[in-house]
Amino acid sequence: MKVLVAMSGGVDSSYVAALMKSQGHNVTGVTMKVWQDKDKACPTDAEPVENSCCGAEAMHDARSVASVMGFPYYVLNYEDTFKAGVIDHFVDEYLQGRTPNPCVACNDKVKFDPLLKTAMGLEMEKLATGHYARAEQAADGSWKLLKAADKSKDQTYFLYRLGQEQLSRLLFPIGGMLKEDVRKGSESFGLSTAWKAESMDICFVPQGDYGEVIRRLRPEAAQEGPVLSTSGEELGKHQGIAFYTVGQRKGLGIASAAPLYVVRLDKSKNAVVVGDENDLLSKTARVGALSWVSGKTPLAPVSASVKIRSSHPGAAATIIPLEGGECEIHFEQAQRAITPGQAAVFYAGDECLGGGVIHG
Repeated sequence: MKVLVAMSGGVDSSYVAALMKSQGHNVTGVTMKVWQDKDKACPTDAEPVENSCCGAEAMHDARSVASVMGFPYYVLNYEDTFKAGVIDHFVDEYLQGRTPNPCVACNDKVKFDPLLKTAMGLEMEKLATGHYARAEQAADGSWKLLKAADKSKDQTYFLYRLGQEQLSRLLFPIGGMLKEDVRKGSESFGLSTAWKAESMDICFVPQGDYGEVIRRLRPEAAQEGPVLSTSGEELGKHQGIAFYTVGQRKGLGIASAAPLYVVRLDKSKNAVVVGDENDLLSKTARVGALSWVSGKTPLAPVSASVKIRSSHPGAAATIIPLEGGECEIHFEQAQRAITPGQAAVFYAGDECLGGGVIHG
């Protein structure tokens, strides 16, 4: 097949490209350039995190793999798309008192929309990526999104917005492999990325300081307001709701005999509401902007395991469909820190059914 491989410069996508080439496919490698040139201001006025999919080192490593394996490689400019769909959205959500997941937005707005269109425009039959996930076609011809064999690396949480048309054109060659086998396979191909360290940072948030990104792009975010107890008593002042998230304990600047946590961000009052550990527990969540992998919205309640953040193990729940493309999640057991802006992703065993954005 003619396969376009999205290459981040890391071990996983590098191995995918080498594997596709070794299997006899007509491979073309591409890296999405999402940062401004060095003679321009970066979107956050800072260098991208090296060893990430956005740094100059990543493009160098991807080009090296293409050279070793003997296939063409190109860099595609996605700066404007990335800034509008990922960075601006990230900052705007924090200003509204929500906590977004930029990797979900990146996959939705950059990797699996314009990049797939680019692949089709180049008459490529498939787009292959280094994601740890599996796409499987059922007997009736429909496609399912399944968890990876290596559960510790599974990335279906970030891919829940994929639909039938996209899955029919995607390849996840390492979805059935363990990470250690990907590294060993990379070494057997003689790839320089075989033992490259992984970056856990968001590429445009150096040292994990998202507050600094917000200050640079939206100085108006530093708007002082009250820190309130759950009963409405003012306990202190905050420096802007954009710099807080539900479940946060550190950095509140309030003396208290018992630990206090952020339990809610009230945009209308520009207030940070704090309470104790029990105030973080809830058995329900409202979810909107729903996306179902099958393309079919359920008309009746659905029993599923629901993840409310990427590190969440998932919890048994019932999904109640509502009008207006929303649903209400009823958990069997109360969950801690259900956070507006984060994705709630639904599973039936290993199958990712879809998900949406938590409203509250």
